[in-house]
Amino acid sequence: MQFLGASGTVTGSKFFVDAVRTRFLVDCGMFQGAKKLRLRNWEPFPVEPSSVDSIFITHAHIDHIGMLPRFVREGYNGPVWVTPVTLELARITLVDAAYLQEEDARFANKKGFSKHKPALPLYTVEDAEKAIGLLRPLEYGEELELGDGVRVRFGNAGHILGSATVDVQIGSGKNRLRMIFSGDLGRYETIILEDPEPGDEADYILVESTYGSRSHSPADIQAEVAAVINETAKRGGTVVVPAFAVGRTQALLYILRDLKAQERIPDLPIFVDSPMAIAVTELFCRHVEDFDEEARRIFLETGQCPILCPNLHFMRTPEESKRLNSVRYPSVIISASGMATGGRILHHLKQRLPDPRDTVLFIGFQPQGTRGQMLKDGAREIKIHGEKIPVRARIRSMDSFSRHADSGEIIRWLRTFGKPPRRAFVVHGEPEASEVLAAEIRRALEWKTHVPSYLEKVELKTGA
Repeated sequence: MQFLGASGTVTGSKFFVDAVRTRFLVDCGMFQGAKKLRLRNWEPFPVEPSSVDSIFITHAHIDHIGMLPRFVREGYNGPVWVTPVTLELARITLVDAAYLQEEDARFANKKGFSKHKPALPLYTVEDAEKAIGLLRPLEYGEELELGDGVRVRFGNAGHILGSATVDVQIGSGKNRLRMIFSGDLGRYETIILEDPEPGDEADYILVESTYGSRSHSPADIQAEVAAVINETAKRGGTVVVPAFAVGRTQALLYILRDLKAQERIPDLPIFVDSPMAIAVTELFCRHVEDFDEEARRIFLETGQCPILCPNLHFMRTPEESKRLNSVRYPSVIISASGMATGGRILHHLKQRLPDPRDTVLFIGFQPQGTRGQMLKDGAREIKIHGEKIPVRARIRSMDSFSRHADSGEIIRWLRTFGKPPRRAFVVHGEPEASEVLAAEIRRALEWKTHVPSYLEKVELKTGA
């Protein structure tokens, strides 16, 4: 197995397994965050795409699926296995990612702030559509026979709608080897989605560590959101939320609906300004059967999708987005990307950051090197589209929105495995988070752990 991403960093999830008769990839994600990471997206792939037989995608976030169009363009032509909901989401996220790259390249060429002449997208919408054509659905619990004794099964990871763990068995009897890839693990007892599915016996486990060194705050998430909105509204300002289009936007809308129903916040307008977030929200509403018991109950009682709230407006076109620049009364603007690395949110930040009446609220993880992390760290000015923007707006951050399991929840999930694996590989985290979680696994479970480095290769042994 070789770690082609999500090792030493929280993005770029890619794990390559060479099982002699079959070669497969778990995830094909894009690196995000600091420039030195983003530059990896342009480097030659460490494995030849045409030599890979199958790909398994854990979920539709870009750091897990975003390099698939380039992988296909450079020679991959096999099946890409996903859950049915991930298939629907991927049709949205991949085309949107390609479109944003094309738009960013056009904008850079128009304004002349790119060092590259001309600036080019990493891949195009046409590339994304070719990749989408290779997606194949695999239901939770359904066993897929790849031949040569390789069997694969998806379990519910509870992270976002359609997210999966990947259970791979190679060989049989004494020569059997079983691997579990956690993907991104969800949290326990939170809104909208079910808990992560319990584990089973495995020889090797790859476990994420995004929040591996932290515990989520037990704070009342509704009270926190209400306080930010009410404080900003009293100043006559707007709350700008750089939201991840898949998952976080829908969780925030669910809470806003509840706060309005309880009259804990005014019925101020809510603008969702992200074509992808709008499409994903509509997709969520078509899959209420996959929500948790409380969300399904709200749907049955009201007859309405529980993530839609009064005075909600979807800004679908660039013209509608630009009109938000003139909105001066209290409101909430939810726009992607969640790390403020691209997309429409950059235009809203340019407009709102200089205004002390406004608030920028981060509700997702911000990797080192992103604009989001710089703003959280107290930057007094930020560079957007080659222009230095002063920061006078209030900057707030809430980790309680995260759908990533924290340290205690990861340990809780690992305890569901029947016996210790030969080794647990701690991946998908910043170096400190991964090392802290690895130490905690050794302490709490007495398991052998390893934190792999980028491009490291390890030999996985079959048999006793």
